[in-house]
Amino acid sequence: MQRVTNCILVPGDEALVLQKPRRGWFVAPGGKMEPGESVRDSVVREYREETGFHVHDPRLRGVFTVVIQEQGETVSEWMMFTFVASQYTGTQLAESPEGELAWKPTAEIETLPMAPGDRFIFEHMFHRPGQLFGTFYYTPDFQLIDYHLTAEVE
Repeated sequence: MQRVTNCILVPGDEALVLQKPRRGWFVAPGGKMEPGESVRDSVVREYREETGFHVHDPRLRGVFTVVIQEQGETVSEWMMFTFVASQYTGTQLAESPEGELAWKPTAEIETLPMAPGDRFIFEHMFHRPGQLFGTFYYTPDFQLIDYHLTAEVE
């Protein structure tokens, strides 16, 4: 099972998002964990590679299973660990290798084109305390079939 980390950087009333070229969807920057790498080390490395920024004290706020199903059969599955940070250093990349970086007001992010499950994740990270756990079921073209979410308040 593939493991992925991402981070929502929110130093104020804006967050840095990445628009992926394939679908034009906005995501929290991040990527695949390397073998033997901790989730924290992965999110710091991936964020720096995709944005140029070193996030300080990223806090794990969500753990999700993403299941791709076709005709009732699972064809792919991965785990995603979502962090939130407010402090960073570094210089933003002029061009990210993964898409176009943009600072967006947090109030607008949930209206941007994105995977349906990501709307729930951003909404929780911006408006709710504690951690969010869940499973999202998608078709191969990322139509949301079903989801289950559990929030734990700190």
